[in-house]
Parts: sequence; structure tokens; C-alpha cells
Amino acid sequence: MDTAIKVAFATTDMETVNQHFGSAQSFALYAVDIEHAQLLEVAQFGELKEDGNEAKLSVKIALLDGCAAVYCQAVGGSAINQLIAKGIQPVKVHEGSTIKDLCVDLQNEMKAGPSSWLAKALQQQQGLDPGRFARMADEAWEE
Repeated sequence: MDTAIKVAFATTDMETVNQHFGSAQSFALYAVDIEHAQLLEVAQFGELKEDGNEAKLSVKIALLDGCAAVYCQAVGGSAINQLIAKGIQPVKVHEGSTIKDLCVDLQNEMKAGPSSWLAKALQQQQGLDPGRFARMADEAWEE
């Protein structure tokens, strides 16, 4: 799974995305590539209130370091800003969305041509191409 991206799901049952980001009791972190989706770890926080206390966000966002996206039922504006600043795409899903189906959707998107956030995540995962500047220099330039 060298080309896998890491994604997180806000879940309590490890099967469905059933949590608001800020009050999520746990996250399931997966590595997903075109062919496989593998559970990497589960992080648990206990019961948290939706009280506007942003201090709890920093712990969750730090845990998600290296993730390309986090799937949740809802996410507040402040959390969205903090996640995007760390390069993590928040993805709001409908109630009852299963982790399995979301992984399959992500894999299908990888195969068909990824959206902008996914394309960026895949590019970062693969690293920068050291020959990109040489190819640009070889291109024809018109002024």
C-alpha cells in the first residue's frame, strides 16, 4: 500500500460514520489505495459535548496528522478552518453512511480520476517529481 492515503472516520461502532467531528468519541484511521482499505488504528476520546470548547479540537487535529481527509456527519466552521490549514479535507456524509461503502467510493474515485482534494493528497503521497523542472525547461515557450 505504498500509494495509499490515510483517511479518518468519526465513528463509535467502527462500521458507520455516526459522529460530529468536534464531539466524536472515536476515529477509525484507514489506509486506502485503489485495491485495498486497511484499518490502521482506532483512537478513542470518551464522551465529549458539543459545547463550543475549541481546546478539544487541537488534540483531534493532531491525531489526524498525515490524514488526507476526515469523514464525519457534521463539522463546525472553526474545525473546518483548522483542518484545512493542516491539509486535512473535512468530508460531511449522510447519516447511515458505512465506512466500507465510503472506502469503495474513494477507491472508485481514485480509479476514475480524483477530485481536487484527492488529487492533491495523492500527489503529496507520491512526493514531488524531481524531474518536473527539467521537463518544464524543455517545453516550448512563447512570449
